[in-house]
Amino acid sequence: MPGESGEQSPRRCRRPLRTVAGIGRAMVVGIPFAAAIACGPRAGDTVGADATAVEHDAVIRLTGTVEAVQTTTVSVPRLQGPMVPLLVVGLVKAGTRVEPGDPIVEFDRQQQQRDAFDRRAELVNIEGEIARKRAEQKALEAKDLTELKAAEHDVARAELDVRSNDLIAGIEAEKNRLALEQASARFAQLQKTFDLTRQAAAADLEILEIRRARAERALRYAESNARLMVVRAPFSGLAVIKRVYRNGQFVEIAEGDEVRPGLPVVDIVDTARMRVRAKVNQADVDHVAEGTRVKVGLDGFPELMFEGTVQLVTPLASASQLTETVRTFTVLIDIEGTHAQLLPDLTAWVDVPPAGTQAASRSVVR
Repeated sequence: MPGESGEQSPRRCRRPLRTVAGIGRAMVVGIPFAAAIACGPRAGDTVGADATAVEHDAVIRLTGTVEAVQTTTVSVPRLQGPMVPLLVVGLVKAGTRVEPGDPIVEFDRQQQQRDAFDRRAELVNIEGEIARKRAEQKALEAKDLTELKAAEHDVARAELDVRSNDLIAGIEAEKNRLALEQASARFAQLQKTFDLTRQAAAADLEILEIRRARAERALRYAESNARLMVVRAPFSGLAVIKRVYRNGQFVEIAEGDEVRPGLPVVDIVDTARMRVRAKVNQADVDHVAEGTRVKVGLDGFPELMFEGTVQLVTPLASASQLTETVRTFTVLIDIEGTHAQLLPDLTAWVDVPPAGTQAASRSVVR
């Protein structure tokens, strides 16, 4: 027993020594690494350059939605007066190709045609009143001219009688002077009355002319309302029928539906020119420049691939839906070429080439 305890005591002493030696070697080896970590990589280090190169050489993928460059929405016309719904009596089929001038949607225009008929009848009545008033005024003017001419002749006759006063008795001479004064006063009164009558007649006629102008404007407005009931395509494109919420579900607008004024009914989409509206975050916006050539693909049709060009990068950022700390920019990419399956509202991806490739292409252009 004493011998065994003497053999084990040296072993127990060696283990602490080995542990201390291992810790010392680790500290000696770890000091340079700790110093290197504390100092960090310098700007000229190869590691930082490689990381930057990898970051710039990565392809930036954007996601967005396909939309048409040229599109228009046909809405229910707004007419003056109470907001009454209109009945759809004609509607183009969904997916139909339309040309400029083709009828797209037609609304019931019986009320507008009835209003136009009433306005036309009112205009005809006013024109009849104007014609009758002019005839009456011409007859009255002729009568007044006759009376005025007769009064002028009476004045001339009275003047002749006054010239012979030296040859007749004094009483007769006084009668002649009184007759001249009376004839002159009547002539002046008729002349003044004639001018006032003509002014009153012109005012009456002007009132009727104003009424006719109003009736003409009302007629043109009613006829234009009737024409608005038929909406035609402004350019060639694809007809897309809008949907409305009815009976707990979204359904397409169809013939026979009553729609309220201002409600969108049909979209006309020019599929000859399409683009992608995508979002890019603030970290990658510096690597997406206008004029950059990109690749565009459709998520629903992986076999389709298009060339594109970055047309616009908005200068103002918008808040992200996920976090307030990250901002996103809107990017518009024009798609080159057309395809029957390239339609609006399809999701698409856009691959932006590396920054080095873009810089090289820009340097070559310069």
